[in-house]
Amino acid sequence: MEDRDIIRLFQSRDSESLRQTEKKYGEFCLRIAYNILGSAQDAEECVNDTLLKLWNAIPGCVPSDLKAFVAKTARNTALDRLRALNAQKRGGGRIDAVLSELEACLPGGESPEETYDAAALKALIDRFLEGLGARERGIFMQRYFFAEDTAAIARKYGTPRANVRLILSRTRNKLKAYLKSEGY
Repeated sequence: MEDRDIIRLFQSRDSESLRQTEKKYGEFCLRIAYNILGSAQDAEECVNDTLLKLWNAIPGCVPSDLKAFVAKTARNTALDRLRALNAQKRGGGRIDAVLSELEACLPGGESPEETYDAAALKALIDRFLEGLGARERGIFMQRYFFAEDTAAIARKYGTPRANVRLILSRTRNKLKAYLKSEGY
């Protein structure tokens, strides 16, 4: 089913929208949540929570890109769950490792999550990403938005893992320099 048809189902409050969204994007959401949480059970619960959030959100806003909207909702749902489970250090520290890689680029004494979510910084990062080539931007997004490990990224892009790590390192350095040049 096409995304525009799924959105129409959401707008008409047809529960088929949930089934079609899960059919089309369920595994995608599960992978995002699992990358962040490291727990299959928690990831499955996040998929259900994501569907509920979509059900509540879409009638009020019509996403121009359903897949991106679903991905962002799944990611935010998983991060919320991770914060709730933080005392138990769920996720094997994977999301902490991903965020710590970015920490050197981000200014201030706030946590990476708080800094990254700041509106002004978000706009700068968006501009930075727009200036990257498609491959470099894709690798960066796979690592820092979807929390994919470097081996999975290497497989996806058909490149050695060491090359992915090098691209990520260079991109972080570029981001750091860009943020400094913008006053951060």
